[in-house]
Amino acid sequence: MISYFTLALAIVAEVFGSSMLKASNGFSRVLPIVGIAVGYAIAFYSLSIALKGLPLGMVYATWSGVGTILTVLTGILFFQETINRKGALGIFILLVGITLLNFTK
Repeated sequence: MISYFTLALAIVAEVFGSSMLKASNGFSRVLPIVGIAVGYAIAFYSLSIALKGLPLGMVYATWSGVGTILTVLTGILFFQETINRKGALGIFILLVGITLLNFTK
């Protein structure tokens, strides 16, 4: 169970770090740069802990797929970005793929 918790923490930290990349305005704002470093440090450390108890393929697919979906949603909610039908379909396909991978364990 701890592996799934650390995987979730890795996903949230990676989304935070990626969001701080946008907020850093091309690495010109100090506080978001600190957020990038902290977010990615937590993400990779948590990911390494998750890999102790879960298979690499499933962990990486879940981390990158769910992270992508949450990053898109973060862009919509905090950076006034938009998504079209093809983007929504892509998110749906990612969710289906992640779900199928997680049921293969």
